[in-house]
Amino acid sequence: MKKTTIALISTLLVGTSFAQAPKNLDALLLQVKNERVEMKKELNEREKRFVGEKNKQASLLAQAKKELARQEAITKKLQATFTANDKVLGKLEEELTIAKGNLGEMFGVVKQVAGDFKGQFENSNISAQYPGRDKFMATLAETKKLPGIDELNKLWYEMQRQMTETGKVVKFKAQVVKPDGTKSEETVTRVGAFNLVANGKYLNYQASTGQLVELPRQPQSKYLGMIEDLEGTTTGFENFGVDPSKGQILSMLVQAPSLSERLQQGGLVGYVTLALLFLGLCMVAERMVVLNREGKKIKEQLANPVAGDDNPVAQLVKAFEENKGKDLETLELKLEETILKTAPVLEKGIPTIKILSAVAPLLGLLGTVTGMIATFQSITLFGTGDPKLMAGGISSALITTVLGLVCAIPLLLLHNVVSAKSKGLIQILEEQAAGLLSKRVDSGSAN
Repeated sequence: MKKTTIALISTLLVGTSFAQAPKNLDALLLQVKNERVEMKKELNEREKRFVGEKNKQASLLAQAKKELARQEAITKKLQATFTANDKVLGKLEEELTIAKGNLGEMFGVVKQVAGDFKGQFENSNISAQYPGRDKFMATLAETKKLPGIDELNKLWYEMQRQMTETGKVVKFKAQVVKPDGTKSEETVTRVGAFNLVANGKYLNYQASTGQLVELPRQPQSKYLGMIEDLEGTTTGFENFGVDPSKGQILSMLVQAPSLSERLQQGGLVGYVTLALLFLGLCMVAERMVVLNREGKKIKEQLANPVAGDDNPVAQLVKAFEENKGKDLETLELKLEETILKTAPVLEKGIPTIKILSAVAPLLGLLGTVTGMIATFQSITLFGTGDPKLMAGGISSALITTVLGLVCAIPLLLLHNVVSAKSKGLIQILEEQAAGLLSKRVDSGSAN
């Protein structure tokens, strides 16, 4: 305390000396005396304030200790209450477990059933008409408290509605997303939980977005015709292609390539094979027309010898009449000459048809070999990690083999038909020639 006072006086003296310098030593002494009086007065005031604050701090400390004692008493009381309540809670939980009995097992069954039906509702076509069912099932499956009677009734109701709606064919209004992204309000026909159709097209229910989307690629026209019949009827029974896999079979069905796509897979070799088939069919049609016409003329000539001279039999008779006076050998040669002149007309193009039926499978084999080469090149570049790549390449390669067989089989059968018909007509001419020769022999013997 003394050191502090001396330091403060020294500071004041120094400050005063700088502020106002005394003129002489008496003045300096008087100035120091006055400042000492003021300093002492100030120190006394500070001391009084300190003593007063000290008494106040003691009072606050006493109050704090008193509050601490009160809070400790409250803590002991609360601790005793907590201990008593904990014991009561334990007893109540034990009583609750005993009281629940089979309700605990029921709770587990309800959660399991709700979880199973949640998955069914998410992907069910019925949810397109009744959305939001899966959210209730998800909440019920994840809850940690016993379900109430209202929740149990709703669970039973949704299960019953799922079973009931599976056996119904109903119509309802809904927004349908077109392949180009536009939306329109359509009358949707739901066939149980199997298929959704609208405006003659199959729809797909997307569970992630809750939207009905029209399939960008539809199945064959015969299945689309069933949709039109179904949408146009209100009572009775109608044939309809139901997808029991709830869309999986339909998705695979629409992915199957159409006939035109199959033909495109055949490539250049496939088109050449089809051109050979078309050419062969044209030649067969032309031969059938010619042979039928000639056969009809021959039958008319055989039925009526004076029917005309624009058929092979009439020409054969004419040659016989012109040369019947000659010797038998010459007559036979003349008749054979007439038959030989007629045979090319009847056999024209038939060997070509046979050649086409033989070339077609060879072209198919060529296309298969070139397709397999391309497939193995793809395997070399991309590996065998994607089986679809290999399957697609092999499938495209085998298309040419199919086209070759499709071309060869009918051409081979038609060649046999045309060839048999042509040979039958030639055989008739040979029989008529033999008959004319035997007539000549009989007339010569009579003479």
